[in-house]
Amino acid sequence: MLTKKQWAHCLAEMDRMFPDAHCELVHDNPFELTIATLLSAQCTDVLVNKVTKTLFQKYKKPEDYLAVPLEELQQDIRSIGLYRNKAKNIQALCERLLVEYGGEIPASREALVTLPGVGRKTANVVLSVAFDVPALAVDTHVERVSKRLGLCRWKDSVLEVEETIMKKTPMDKWSKTHHQLIFFGRYHCKAQNPGCPTCPLLGDCREGQKRLKKGLVKEA
Repeated sequence: MLTKKQWAHCLAEMDRMFPDAHCELVHDNPFELTIATLLSAQCTDVLVNKVTKTLFQKYKKPEDYLAVPLEELQQDIRSIGLYRNKAKNIQALCERLLVEYGGEIPASREALVTLPGVGRKTANVVLSVAFDVPALAVDTHVERVSKRLGLCRWKDSVLEVEETIMKKTPMDKWSKTHHQLIFFGRYHCKAQNPGCPTCPLLGDCREGQKRLKKGLVKEA
């Protein structure tokens, strides 16, 4: 397992590689970010942004999503995976926002996770990005990178990964670390073809060293 010193080195290298890492979901306010993050489940940010470019022009507030039949909303997001269920969740979320929160996205995790379609990951993204609250969302990239590096165990649950990263990372760096882990996983330590031979973290990475030793990746 990585020591705190090794993890600090990894963070420094990721900061060097991706100093401008940020949320790539295009949005103008907490409500749009919540909808975009809900749509991003099992879907790429690129596709979500393509859909929300027109979606957010048509639907500006919760009332707008409730003013159309469910079938119309489903058609508007049809190119996104699980669009039927996501459309149902969006309308249910909007209704709950109007009834419970005056149409505004709440700024607490406890309240956010009560919204239909919003789990802990989505709540953490909204807290971190929209409200600047220290939080660390674990998506597929964060989980993969942290386990490959040996910061977390392969058997760890998503919640255990989140808790481990937060424990070993200064609180004021949680949000930045989340984005840099995503960029590192999305653009360098990819699921199928990780850039192990040229990776500046190779000296600390158990998985990268194992892959090179077994010839799973070719040395540069």
